[in-house]
Amino acid sequence: MFNWLSQIAAVTGANLRTLPQRRGAAIAAAVGIAGVVAVLVGVLSIAEGFRRAMTVSGNADVAIVLRSGSDSEMTSGISHEDTRTIADATGVARDANGPLASAELFVIINLPKRSTGTDANVPLRGVSAAAFSVRGNVALTAGRRFEPGRNEIVVGAGAARQFAGLDLGKTIRVGANDWTVVGIFSAGGGVAESEIWTDAHVLQPAYHRGDSFQAVYAKLSSPAAFRDFSDALTTNPRLSVKVVRQSDYYAEQSTAVTSFIKSIGVVVAGLMALGALFGALNTMYSSVAARTHEIATLRALGFGSGPVIISVMLESLVLALVGGAVGASLAYLAFDGFTTSTINWQTFSQVAFAFKVSPQLLVRAIVWAAFIGLFGGLFPAVHAARIPIAAALRET
Repeated sequence: MFNWLSQIAAVTGANLRTLPQRRGAAIAAAVGIAGVVAVLVGVLSIAEGFRRAMTVSGNADVAIVLRSGSDSEMTSGISHEDTRTIADATGVARDANGPLASAELFVIINLPKRSTGTDANVPLRGVSAAAFSVRGNVALTAGRRFEPGRNEIVVGAGAARQFAGLDLGKTIRVGANDWTVVGIFSAGGGVAESEIWTDAHVLQPAYHRGDSFQAVYAKLSSPAAFRDFSDALTTNPRLSVKVVRQSDYYAEQSTAVTSFIKSIGVVVAGLMALGALFGALNTMYSSVAARTHEIATLRALGFGSGPVIISVMLESLVLALVGGAVGASLAYLAFDGFTTSTINWQTFSQVAFAFKVSPQLLVRAIVWAAFIGLFGGLFPAVHAARIPIAAALRET
């Protein structure tokens, strides 16, 4: 066993020492694999960033109440009287100002993107006074909160970066009203950072919504209180509502977009991986062809075919890992934290988010590189082990 391992080490070492003599083909193979890894990480970081923006928005101790049968706030509607019943339900947390429940409106407005100038759908949310306490992770980074009863708005940090006219102190024209930006807020990178908030009672007449709302966000006394809160509302004969945890609601909304992006990423990376695989095969066949006499000499000295096969595959694996590491590093530097926006298919509004190159994503990409390297070295390795010793030794 020791002799077998020493043979592998000796042949592999000899192979790696000759790489500078074959640097052109070796670099080409590594660059091809680096490209595959960079594309895979880049595309999947979009899905990971979007998923993170949606999931960090969800708290287990916050519930969302919608009209029964609705799959989003856009298709929901709740009367003012029902919002009061919801706020007084069992399980809702309270502070000195009363129940921590926010009856809200959700409308879509058009604003130009800073990067392209083209119009995009931006969510304008009318909230109640308790909204900041209900969300928990919302904090002002500049300016102040809007004053109730006035045409003032506070803007999520993501929306402020992506869309024109949302700078602090600016006034935007939406519909027949002018709205002044009085504050910028953060929300831990969550979806709320893509929104604009104002007083719901000001937004209602501006969009002819009467005294109706679309959803109620309620902070619960604890995550365990969700069952009692949900049962109290869904069994109330005067209400026709559905109750979901905020975390589940946003996780469901992220599924369609992340699945689509991941599918595209895997298909594109798969096609590129096929090209890189052929590149690795060509490199390793060339490597074997250049060392035919050397391999035959080793076999004549007693080296087994097993160590030859493994050494060639290890050489291919090293090239793949080097290429994978380079590609992963470039992807991390280029994509991690890059901010953009995309449409949320549930609400047809833009969600601003940052690409996220997670450690798990980097590991996944390196595994892809290793697979390409091992598979690309397999057939050349078998070919090397099957070279007739006598015929190879006669070659000059």
